[in-house]
Amino acid sequence: MLIQGYFDLRFERVRDSFAALFENPQERGAALCIQVSGETVVDLWAGAMDRDREATWREDTLVNVFSCTKPFAAVALLQAAADGRLDLDAPVSRVWPEFGQAGKEGITARHLLSHTAGMPAIHESLPPEALYDWHRVTVALAGQSSWWTPGAEHGYSPITYGWTIGELLRRIDDMGPGKAVEARVCRPLGLDFHIGLAEGQFERVAHVGRAKGWTGDAAAQRMLNAMMREPNSLSTRSFTNPPGVMTSTNKPEWRGLEQVAASGHGNARSLAGFYAGLLSGALLDSEMLSEMTREHAVGDDRTLLTSTRLGLGCMLDQPGVANATYGLGPRSFGHPGAGGSTGFADPDLDIAFGFVTNTLGPYVLMDPRAQALARALGDCLDVSAA
Repeated sequence: MLIQGYFDLRFERVRDSFAALFENPQERGAALCIQVSGETVVDLWAGAMDRDREATWREDTLVNVFSCTKPFAAVALLQAAADGRLDLDAPVSRVWPEFGQAGKEGITARHLLSHTAGMPAIHESLPPEALYDWHRVTVALAGQSSWWTPGAEHGYSPITYGWTIGELLRRIDDMGPGKAVEARVCRPLGLDFHIGLAEGQFERVAHVGRAKGWTGDAAAQRMLNAMMREPNSLSTRSFTNPPGVMTSTNKPEWRGLEQVAASGHGNARSLAGFYAGLLSGALLDSEMLSEMTREHAVGDDRTLLTSTRLGLGCMLDQPGVANATYGLGPRSFGHPGAGGSTGFADPDLDIAFGFVTNTLGPYVLMDPRAQALARALGDCLDVSAA
């Protein structure tokens, strides 16, 4: 497999680890970018970007990174809080009056960002077309009750996060939520990251396909069993209502959707650049970054059926949990995306890491491919001796 791009010779082991991914014939295409102290030390890509494996992955190839999108939206909302346009601990209904019904009067933006609001799924069963009907979904969310007492438990909101956080951004900035994120976060850093991709850019997008025969770990098996056998469970409803959430990634309607939970399209360079921007203070001041990366919830996740440790719009490292560690320092923070794409930062090592793939693996949190790359990076830095 031809590996393209650049790597500092100090990080040859990372390059070799990236190349080793393609020893598996199912691996389609991928890209990896790593910055250390603001310097790009790895920027690699390889493989195919189309369904038939005829088109080579390019330097400017984009791919749907799913939940890697969430921290971008969180940062935009935290910027609004820093600007005095949002109080993280005030009722959401101050910005979105219709939301303050059905017992949700006390839900705050902090609850929504930390997945403690009790809003991971929509009570009303919606038709497939609702996925692209912003008004219909936000009305349903505003009118429903929480699944639990806000703040008492936590359960990841895989897709509703995009409508709740997105509606707050839409009302605060008076523009589409994807446009708000791009204006606040992406354009200032020159990131090639888009939430609501323009049709003229579709030819740059990699086709996403699932790997066959990959069974995943115990957490993946629990989720699969719940979704196959319990159609009304919270886990199932979170991922399948409206229908089509898990099967729309290659559709043009999804690429153009401003869904700030999961429809972000970018590359490894944009993920690494985002986290480098956080570490440098270009996006948030140190106080707000500390708030974002402070532990807000930890333990059994009602939606994902595994242990999660959550900040505000990001997942915090769990060094002792095999499927929930980024593989470097214990203060690392970031977010995996469904299927394997991952972005994170390690503030102690001043590392910003971005990995994207169009070969979907079955893992619930961290994909072993990204973890292997992070371990190779740690070896190059001799983290164990630090």
